[in-house]
Amino acid sequence: MKIIAVLGTGHMGTSIAHRLLAGGNRVRVWNRSPERSEPLAAVGATVAASPSAAVDGADVVVVMLADADAVETALFGPDGAATALRPGTVVVQMSTIGPDEVRAVAGRLPAGVSLLDAPVGGSVDAARAGTLAIFAGGSADAVERAAPVLEQLGSVRHCGPIGVGAAVKLVANTGLVTAVAALHDALTVAAALGVDRQTALDVLGRGALAGAVGRVTAPGASFAVALAAKDARLALRRPVPAPVLAAALDLMQAAPDQDADLSSLVSAEHLKGC
Repeated sequence: MKIIAVLGTGHMGTSIAHRLLAGGNRVRVWNRSPERSEPLAAVGATVAASPSAAVDGADVVVVMLADADAVETALFGPDGAATALRPGTVVVQMSTIGPDEVRAVAGRLPAGVSLLDAPVGGSVDAARAGTLAIFAGGSADAVERAAPVLEQLGSVRHCGPIGVGAAVKLVANTGLVTAVAALHDALTVAAALGVDRQTALDVLGRGALAGAVGRVTAPGASFAVALAAKDARLALRRPVPAPVLAAALDLMQAAPDQDADLSSLVSAEHLKGC
């Protein structure tokens, strides 16, 4: 039985912890807001008071946090996990952060600790079902050692060295947010022309925007607009022309509820204000 630490018990971290508990693992969890972790205690997780306490003696450490600042604090801040990591531990960094930040983290971990850059495709429903797409960057050895844990969460694709997993995730999210923005425009045109919303969704769901229609109509998905916008900004840090992505970012930044799921961009209520 492996000891797995999960740093971050937001929507995705909690779903991952549930899945790992169901697989018979010993799971320790930590979150900056401890009350977010309490429901996991009721189903068998150990709630740690600090990141260092969570990872002490762990075989695998899963990091699922909102952004690079949160990762920095959890790993290298006061009572950070890095102080308690033992040689042989694999740190699976699943947060969506930039490739440069991932490589910087790898360079600061203690000797003998391996980093696997492993952001995911899929939301809380996929995490609970064990059907995430995991984009792994790192050594083949680290992938092999983390595989028994990661395969409980979904399918693993080894994309290349450290940082490539993060890059692939930004590519995937660029496709997602631009498709949702295109769906926003298509539904806005439908409303202006008097086309019934469900008819428009049915037609669009059989064409090029089928994936976007499936995503925004799926139950159980949770990807806050603010986090999607953060990922778009990460992708746009490279000096390449990406006008469609830039327009999608403008749409997300203008959304009135930044904590709502990305699907809110095409909700009937949202489109009324367009």
